[in-house]
Amino acid sequence: MEDLRSSALICSLMELIDARKFADARTIILEQNVVDIAECIDGIEDPAKVLFIFRLMPKEMAAEVFAYLDPDAQQRIVEGMTDRELTHMLEELFLDDTVDFLEEMPAGIVKRVLKLSDSETRQHINRLLKYPEDSAGSLMTIEMMELKKGMTVLEAIRAIRRQSSQKESLSSSFVTTPDRKLEGVVDLHDILASRDETVIEDIMESDVIAVHTHDDQAEVAMLFKKYDLLAMPVVDNERRLVGIITIDDVVDVIEEENTEDIYRMAAVTPDDETYLKSGVLSIAKNRFIWLLILMVSSTITSFIIRSYEEALATLVVLTAYIPMLMNTGGNAGSQASTMVIRGLSLGEMDIRDVLTVIWKEFRVGIICGVGLSGFNFARLIFLDRLDPLVALAICSTLLFTVIIAKLCGGILPLVAKRVGVDPAIMAAPLITTIVDAVSLSIYFALATMFLL
Repeated sequence: MEDLRSSALICSLMELIDARKFADARTIILEQNVVDIAECIDGIEDPAKVLFIFRLMPKEMAAEVFAYLDPDAQQRIVEGMTDRELTHMLEELFLDDTVDFLEEMPAGIVKRVLKLSDSETRQHINRLLKYPEDSAGSLMTIEMMELKKGMTVLEAIRAIRRQSSQKESLSSSFVTTPDRKLEGVVDLHDILASRDETVIEDIMESDVIAVHTHDDQAEVAMLFKKYDLLAMPVVDNERRLVGIITIDDVVDVIEEENTEDIYRMAAVTPDDETYLKSGVLSIAKNRFIWLLILMVSSTITSFIIRSYEEALATLVVLTAYIPMLMNTGGNAGSQASTMVIRGLSLGEMDIRDVLTVIWKEFRVGIICGVGLSGFNFARLIFLDRLDPLVALAICSTLLFTVIIAKLCGGILPLVAKRVGVDPAIMAAPLITTIVDAVSLSIYFALATMFLL
């Protein structure tokens, strides 16, 4: 439905522009949500028309739309702008949106933007660009509302009114000392609900949830979720307030972190580009490395099979059930790893819970393994007409395989977290490779003991 609406909007604008009905086109633009306009512009390939639509908008709206555009569209627009137009847009953009935009741009555009910015803005941009990628400092904006604890509510309201157009978020104001050390936070609701003569210190909350400039963005997102925040202060080593992170930036972080986990769980190197915009060579490179690693690791399985060629030659029927054992083990391991990785991502568990995970997955493995083995034993006896000893060897292997797979799937992500590796790496492909080798070793060992 959204794609159809965007396509209809593009067609309407293109028809009006081609017919030179610019006033009508402007009217349609002003009636739309800025997110829908940004989606519309992303779908237009003609740079001249994109720039023309952009120039039809008021400068405040143009800045809002620009913040939602894809980097490619942002680059095309900036390259077509005059210095005067770019300066006006930069004046309307919030600083964190400017920094996010510059992080994706080539050096030439970055230099041009810095050249057109005033000295104070240039210093702020340079400082934010120097923070490590994926850190709280790289997410924050310096456009926050600051109050002093000695202010009255009336003075605070006047300050908020005076500075509101320059601040990104007004839902919370942060109380600081003269040297900018964070002392508390006060909600706009509490300010408006209090009497004019009330002192801010009396209504502020002194227990403030804050993050350090170098904290990881994933930890920031966890805190937003845990405390249901709309904005969070960012402080330096001396607990001086240097900026805030707002919920809209955290939503982008959550999407980015989830996308990385999905890629890694599927054994694909994460890519900054979307699937449709990524080149064939780029996609192939990201997949080839992991496929090569998994292929080489699979040679362990081949070595185990070759080691038991005599047993396979004597009992050829054993070969037919190798895929079933390997697939069941891989599926059992991926079930456990998926739940543990999700728990780690949401902060529901950490490495201290390893014994709890082992004990739980061991019991789950026994229950699932016994159930699957019992069902499979009946199938092998009554449908496949196998010798009971052969069926026993297969089903015993199945029981041990499921238990071991559950344990591996539960433990390995925790081990990865402990050594500082993304737990998502220990997902289905890698666990399947490990479980395959273990299950085959057990299979041939039991077959040799029971049947030869």
